[in-house]
Amino acid sequence: MTTFSPREIVSELDRYIIGQHEAKRAVAIALRNRWRRHQLDPDLRDEVMPKNILMIGPTGVGKTEISRRLAKLAGAPFIKVEATKFTEVGYVGRDVEQIIRDLVEVGIGLAREKKRSEVEAKAHMSAEERVLDALVGATASPATRDSFRKKLRSGELDDKEIDIEIADTATGMGGFDIPGMPGANIGVLNLSEMFGRAMGGRTKKVRTTVKASYTDLIRDESDKLIDNEVIQRDAVRAVENDGIVFLDEIDKIAARDGGMGAGVSREGVQRDLLPLVEGTTVSTKYGPVKTDHVLFIASGAFHVSKPSDLLPELQGRLPIRVELRALTKEDFRRILTETEASLIRQYKALMETEGLSLEFTDNGIDALADVAVHLNSSVENIGARRLQTVMERVLDEISFNAPDRGGSTVVIDADYVRKHVGDLAQNTDLSRFIL
Repeated sequence: MTTFSPREIVSELDRYIIGQHEAKRAVAIALRNRWRRHQLDPDLRDEVMPKNILMIGPTGVGKTEISRRLAKLAGAPFIKVEATKFTEVGYVGRDVEQIIRDLVEVGIGLAREKKRSEVEAKAHMSAEERVLDALVGATASPATRDSFRKKLRSGELDDKEIDIEIADTATGMGGFDIPGMPGANIGVLNLSEMFGRAMGGRTKKVRTTVKASYTDLIRDESDKLIDNEVIQRDAVRAVENDGIVFLDEIDKIAARDGGMGAGVSREGVQRDLLPLVEGTTVSTKYGPVKTDHVLFIASGAFHVSKPSDLLPELQGRLPIRVELRALTKEDFRRILTETEASLIRQYKALMETEGLSLEFTDNGIDALADVAVHLNSSVENIGARRLQTVMERVLDEISFNAPDRGGSTVVIDADYVRKHVGDLAQNTDLSRFIL
């Protein structure tokens, strides 16, 4: 898990998300508290529960982007799910316990990669022997093997094609739940694993270059050195102690007044979430998983519903509330110029592949921000996503004609922006431009 300080986490988020300092601070503190809890005595450690977070703010202000960047920073099992994807137990669809099962699968992947990196050096040596077997045969003399080994390590044989046998990981069919035991999933997947081990595993022959073969062979040899039971145990422990669930669109399951129709099912999903957030034991195919110390971060726009429309018990389990503010013209300008992978940087790079150079002037960037603010205020406020609509409109002609204009430079200034989005910015009937 990450050992970044809250200040370092906020600084990392600042590279990609403009403003929303309160939300960044909240998730940074929550992430750091995971590390702090591990430093406590075991008796006290079990008593320290995560402080779950509810992020409230209009669409397009950075809620989901914070979750995406947090996933890379966490260094722990992390999953982002939409609350609308789940149904109440008894209805057709996925129940909320599937969140934890999916989180365990993420944990298994992280644990496996960690173990693979630990045995990589040994696996590389074994992979080299298998490449030599493919090149000169297993019965070649030591002198011949040493001669080819030198050529192999110097890179002389990188482009030579060889036939290798690697483990066939495809199962052909997925698993299935056992009636009455949701999540046990002891279907074809597990049976194939059991038979695979008993019969030495299925392999397939592939033709590839020497250089490209190392990726598959090292993974193959690493898996032979790894104990799957240890991976499963480590993954379950990581999920129970460090797992993070980002629950997006939680406002869509808030029951409106009336309690009729779909609202009943929405409330049912909330009721099913309660024990998960409070702490329960979920059955998975890797064994039982406790959710007492899993951190839940929920977010929603709450345009139609209000946070108070959530069940009181669920509100109580989301004690930290942070509000994300709507974006201003200055925010739009900073989004276009200051973020690590800004839209301007992306479009410049895309056009450079055609040999076309784009230059954005300061007044051109101001004009782009003006149009985005105007559209958000006069039609529907979709936040920073509006910039994509505006940029596509402005650069539509350039993108279409770019292959014919290689070697030239196009300057995007305020006049150019106004010329290409004039109708979009002035027409009150903007229905065909709304995302």
